[in-house]
Amino acid sequence: MARYLLRVMYDGLAFRGWQVQCAGRSIQGDLISAFRQLGVRHPGLTGSGRTDAGVHALAHYAHFDYQGKMTPLQLQLALNTKLRDDLLVTGVWPVPQDFHARYSAMARSYIYLLAREKTPLNRLFTGFMPRSKFSLESLQTLAEHLLGSHDFSSLSRDNPLVPNHICTLSKLDIYEWRDLVRFDITADRFLHNMVRRIVGTLVNLSHFDLGPQELLNILAEKNPRQRLVVTAPAQGLYLSGVRYPNLQLDETPLP
Repeated sequence: MARYLLRVMYDGLAFRGWQVQCAGRSIQGDLISAFRQLGVRHPGLTGSGRTDAGVHALAHYAHFDYQGKMTPLQLQLALNTKLRDDLLVTGVWPVPQDFHARYSAMARSYIYLLAREKTPLNRLFTGFMPRSKFSLESLQTLAEHLLGSHDFSSLSRDNPLVPNHICTLSKLDIYEWRDLVRFDITADRFLHNMVRRIVGTLVNLSHFDLGPQELLNILAEKNPRQRLVVTAPAQGLYLSGVRYPNLQLDETPLP
């Protein structure tokens, strides 16, 4: 049995997230169904992480096991014939048998696209926070204080199964992109809702003209119910990449 890594791109609007759900579509569920239609009953499909309902992906990775005769390219093309238009396999590669899509990852990257105004054309693929007036300069200043290792309990959803809330942010760039504000975020790991709460909270602090000390206070208090902690909408978030040791994978840019 050989192990492979696949990469998928998807529009997350119709999905309940990555993981198989009792009701509703999931990315993992649609992929497993596609494998079964190809005669692969138990691929052991394991993702690099979970995404929430409505979140998109440019590059979400998963490993699977396969002992058939198709080449990686043939597998990619065959799977895509069984998938709907909102989910696409963009690459398949052979990997070592001990490779794990989640635990072998060194870093993960996300993009968040924030609209200054909500329109009928941008509402499905960008985030918008009503009544928020923010400045790019203050967002950038606040962001500098999140770089490095911190306890992100305050900026994530509580999960008793995850005792360690220390994450190391290596990148948090915020800049004008087309007519949007774009956040590029990379860390060794992310907690549940962490990216959306980082974005929402930075925008909220900027709106109230609050500085870095207030952000540091939020981190120190480790209280997810703080009034200044806001979760940005899911539809502006894109999983943009995962970095693995000894694997050179081409990145998928935003269209």
